[in-house]
Amino acid sequence: MEGSFSNYHLVVALLIFLPLIHFSTTASAARALSSAITNTEFIRTSCSTTTYPELCYTSLSSQATTIRSDPKLLAHAALSVSLETATSTSLLMAKLSQSHGMTAREVGAMHDCIEELSDSVYQLKNSMAEMPQLNGPNFALTVNDIQTWVSAALTDDDTCMEGFAGKVMNGNTKFAVREQIVNVAHITSNALALINSFASLHG
Repeated sequence: MEGSFSNYHLVVALLIFLPLIHFSTTASAARALSSAITNTEFIRTSCSTTTYPELCYTSLSSQATTIRSDPKLLAHAALSVSLETATSTSLLMAKLSQSHGMTAREVGAMHDCIEELSDSVYQLKNSMAEMPQLNGPNFALTVNDIQTWVSAALTDDDTCMEGFAGKVMNGNTKFAVREQIVNVAHITSNALALINSFASLHG
């Protein structure tokens, strides 16, 4: 009889606590989903102020959990994506420059572009290195340096594109190169816009 009584209380306890556990788990999942939606909406809203908002959103939305709703983390992520894109494109240009059948003029344009992209990567690396210093007392000076470097990187991208104007290269190669460089330039432009937005919050 005593054992039956204990079992009865055990069943009652389970009937009380299991729904509570389920409710707690469901509530946690709902909060996580709500937070994820809030974070992605923050990115979309912030990207709407850039020149290429759709590219901005697609390049950053996968990092919503890390970015949360923090303008500084958003600027840092955008800068990181810009650096990664510029680096990978520079490597691609180096491979393309070794393609057979290119004229001396085409090879020259490719090498000039690779040099410009290398400089762009250097400027973006400088910017990334300074981002952690934005919490310091010299915010205005630091953010100004970052803006200057990213602007210089964007100029390098534009200079590379100008090298393929006119009839420097054949159609297919020219299209492939220009498409890659335009992507780098647009992503870098977006990064600069988000850095400027973050800087304006401390103006």
